[in-house]
Amino acid sequence: MTDEGDCISPSREFTVKVVSPLVRKVGRWLHRHGVSPEGMVVAVSGGPDSVALLRALVALRPNDARVPLVVAHLNHRLRGEESDGDEAFVRRLCDSLLSIGTGLELRCERIDMAARAAAAGANLEATARQVRYEWLAQVAHATGSRWVATGHTADDQAETVLHRLLRGTGLRGLRGIAARRGLAPGVELVRPLLQVSRAEVLAYLESEGQAYRQDSSNLDRRHTRNRIRHELLPLLARDYNPAIVTVLGRLAEQADEIYREQEARARALLAEAELPRAGRLLVFDRRRLADAPRHLVREVFRLVWEREGWPTGAMTFAHWDRAAAVAQGEMPAVELPDGLHVWCRERVVQVGPGS
Repeated sequence: MTDEGDCISPSREFTVKVVSPLVRKVGRWLHRHGVSPEGMVVAVSGGPDSVALLRALVALRPNDARVPLVVAHLNHRLRGEESDGDEAFVRRLCDSLLSIGTGLELRCERIDMAARAAAAGANLEATARQVRYEWLAQVAHATGSRWVATGHTADDQAETVLHRLLRGTGLRGLRGIAARRGLAPGVELVRPLLQVSRAEVLAYLESEGQAYRQDSSNLDRRHTRNRIRHELLPLLARDYNPAIVTVLGRLAEQADEIYREQEARARALLAEAELPRAGRLLVFDRRRLADAPRHLVREVFRLVWEREGWPTGAMTFAHWDRAAAVAQGEMPAVELPDGLHVWCRERVVQVGPGS
């Protein structure tokens, strides 16, 4: 099956090891974070961002690299021939790089995401994201790789921050996409393009004569995220601030710095306030929580939910705040989503499933 008509392909042939502004940016990011293109899995969908990331990592690999760069492509089987065309494109791209001596190892997998989500009665987008990262972690473990790199850009960061603002978010959500985070034991997820704009990506690919694929679902404006990308961000850049992508990215970085400090204080408060469990219930010193700032008490409960593996999808700011209100003596009890409760019991606060 051929998919050439679906590729966006400049006329020039590409060359490897070209030092471009984008490659330099990626190199600085890797150096600053202590990450090496060796021992890395790079997720490549065939789209411009992931293709640019792959080409940059190839250019940055040392000539005497001892292990291959692992290219991972997951076919979600959501767009029929278009999805198969993406897979075929990534295979050809790897073949072309291998033909000039670049050490790559390709891992491809096909998973019917629609069927997987339907069987679980779960949201398709959330299922696809979870399965994709689980599979990438499996590839990393199978190949002995320490890092998994994805091609999220500064524009993706700006879209995420705006999307969360529109839905209603707090400081934690304003952090946007993390530059790096744990993915699985011994494996870290990294995003070396997070300070690179989409315009820089396209300019780099044009300069390299490198083809890429376009995902037609990204053009569907029924989805809020796509309207933000194609309508809201261009409007803000045109009529309000041409540097809006940079501004939102800087906001995310500042929010992350402040949130890290807040989270550390909340962890210390949790350690001070938590008492031995009473069966299935968690128990906390009411006075410790009552004397603490309200925002730290909300964060303590979020940390508890995360640690216990309790669902957070239905928890809103109002729910976290009501839990804090109970802890600070403003109400006797509150019932929360998924059958969880917070009660005051004289000198303690109890948290857990209701009877």
